[in-house]
This record gives sequence, C-alpha cells and structure tokens, in this order.
Amino acid sequence: MRRPSKDSSHKLSADSQRLVTLAQAIVQAASRVEERSWEHSLDTQLQKLLKSGHQDTVDTTLASLFKDDLNAYDVLMDCVEAVSESTVVTQDEDGVAQRYDVLLVAAPILAWTRFSIASGPMPGELLTTLSAHFGAHLLADGAKMAMAPTLYSIDQLPRSHAETYAKTNKLAQAALKGTLLKTEAKPPETAPFLADTRYLLVAVVAPAGAPLFRWQMPALQARFVEERTAALEQWREQATPSVTRLLPGCGIELLLPEAYYVACRDADKLIRPVSVRAAVHYLTHTLTLEPSELRAVIAGFSEEAAEGQIDEYRVGFTLRQSPEVIYGIVWPLYGQEDEDGTPVEGLLQAGIAGLDKQKTPIDEILEHLNAAGVTLVKRHNERYVAEFCDDCGAPLFADPAGELVHAEMPEDTPQGSEHFH
Repeated sequence: MRRPSKDSSHKLSADSQRLVTLAQAIVQAASRVEERSWEHSLDTQLQKLLKSGHQDTVDTTLASLFKDDLNAYDVLMDCVEAVSESTVVTQDEDGVAQRYDVLLVAAPILAWTRFSIASGPMPGELLTTLSAHFGAHLLADGAKMAMAPTLYSIDQLPRSHAETYAKTNKLAQAALKGTLLKTEAKPPETAPFLADTRYLLVAVVAPAGAPLFRWQMPALQARFVEERTAALEQWREQATPSVTRLLPGCGIELLLPEAYYVACRDADKLIRPVSVRAAVHYLTHTLTLEPSELRAVIAGFSEEAAEGQIDEYRVGFTLRQSPEVIYGIVWPLYGQEDEDGTPVEGLLQAGIAGLDKQKTPIDEILEHLNAAGVTLVKRHNERYVAEFCDDCGAPLFADPAGELVHAEMPEDTPQGSEHFH
C-alpha cells in the first residue's frame, strides 16, 4: 500500500471532493450493480485526471482519506491503480469500432551479484526474442503485446499513477499497431545494490472480454493453477538465457509476469531475503571470513517521529568483535506489515491455527540471517528516524551501541572489490 504525502492541504478542491464522495459511495454500496455504477463514475473521473497529469489531486485526496476514512482510502487506491495500469481502447477496423482491453504487465527479475546489476536499453535481438517467448508461453490465443525496449530498475519505473497511465497507453498503441517503442533517451541512474529487481514492462491487448493470459482461456480454466505454474516454468526456461545476457555476472530468478502493481509489490517482498544472502556472500568472500565471524545489528526506522509506525528495518553488519558497521541492507515493510507480523484480518481468515503460524518481520530476518550462517544478532528496541548520508544519500545504520553511522568497508579491503551501500 503506497503511503500518501504528509503535507497535504486540509481544504480539498472540487475534483478531490468528488473523488472522496465516489470512493465513499462505493464503500456504502448495497449491491454489486450499485457498486459497479459508482466504480464506473470513479474510473471516468480518474482517467480525466491522470490523462491531464493531475497527480497532485489524486495524492491530496489519498492523503485526506488515509487520515479520515481508511475504507474509502483503500477503495480509491485500488481504483487509481487499476485505472493507471489498465484501460479500454477503441480502434476503427474497416469502419467498425473494435474495443480492446489493455493491461500493463511487469515481468520481475530478481538479481544478485558481487559486482553490478545492469539496466537500461536492450539490444533489438534480445527484445525480439523475449517478446516471442512472452507471447508464446504466457498469452491467450488472439492477444497482442508490446514490450518496452528497456530493462528497468525500480528507479526507472514510472514514478506516479499519471506516468503509469501514460506508459500503459503508449505501449497499448504500439501493441495494436505492431510498432516498436523508441528507447528512452536518458533513464535515471539507479543506486547500486548487491541484490535488486529488474523489470520488463509489457502491454497486453485483447478484444474486450476476451482472455489475456493462457490460463484464462475457456479450455484451460478448470486447471488454471496448473496452467499458471506451467506458464511460469516455460517462461523461466525459455527467457533465462536472454536475461542472463542482459545481466552478466548475476544470479537471477524470473517471477511470474502479472499486473503491474501486484508484480512490483511481490518482487519488492521477495528481493528482501535475497538481499540478506547476497550481503553475507559478498562480505565473506570479499573479506575472506566465515559467516559466523559476522554480527548483524537490527533496528526499526520510521519516516518521521521515532515513536511512529515502523516503515523499515535496517540491518547493519559488523565483524563479530568490532563495533564498526561495514555494510548494511534495508528490509522495507509493505502494506499492513508491521513489527507485530501478520495483520489481524489475515489471522481471522486463517482461523485459530494462524496464531501458531504468525511470523513477524523480525522473525523472517532472523531466519534468513541464521540460514546464511550469521548467528550473532543484536536488536535495538528503540525506533529511529530514517536518516541518510548528506553526501551520498546512503541510509545510516545503527551500530551495536545504538549510534547511527555510515556503513564503511575496512580500509584494507582488497582492491577491485565493489563498494556498495
């Protein structure tokens, strides 16, 4: 769940107030017919705002609802994500207006390395090959697609709903016309990490009401779970050689391509344990030591006041007998995750048995540290304000004494080792 800006105005504009009214009407709808009617009105209003680039109106409304009406906030967030990642396009074909459903799909790639993880423009031959495999193994018969010619880092993805809306429509037109998009002139630089996610972006287009993916096809619906699994296996088998060429020197894992926001959120969560393993692997090989010779220091961080909700955990690594933090990783929390673990709603759905299975983020971090061989762990109960280095922007980590410090590799680190924050 994307958190809204903290500095929104108290007085809402007419457009914002209309969004509030429609979101609240959906919450209070007493039937599916009424709910769909309100949703149609909200979608139409959001399309107008996103098409004209009025992201500030959407953000202000979300911020207001986040504070005053969480149910309406969830409704509006779901709707604005849906409107920005999907649409209906009408195209004239021999004098007949043909309607097409469009969905922006992200194909996440988990990557880890001791060196650097590439991003940016893709060679034409690899774009063609990956597009062919995507269409052959994932799409329903009759669906079309267009893949952006860029391997995206998270810093290079659309940064707002309005930008996502524009990307969805631009790729949709390319899919319908059978044209290729031009590579972006100068994509933003991305921060170097030992483990990070890369993304392929694809617009999938099908006649209105027709299936987009293989597992939606009528003949395969009865076994859609098996078909999704088979599609992922085929995508991994066929696309991995091409992705390996795009990401030399990296270990990789391809995830199932899905709707843009769901795919990005799933990848954000799945890269976290990979980051732990990559950090331990990097430190043990660079400094020629065993995982048991490392210590991990875990602390919770909030965006503002230290007593606020924890937004992320930061894990600093030191040598076992030394107080200096030599490396660190960030374990962000998403949606309704918090230091207490599984949300109450999830436990209710799981029943009483869910209580025994409840796992907090700290439990997960400890589990992955121990699995990597790091057994000495210091946890600070104090909540820190998320601070960053003024010079390089790297996050600061808590040392064993509880002081926030910059992670710095030892001065005698062998030459040629990559230095990551």
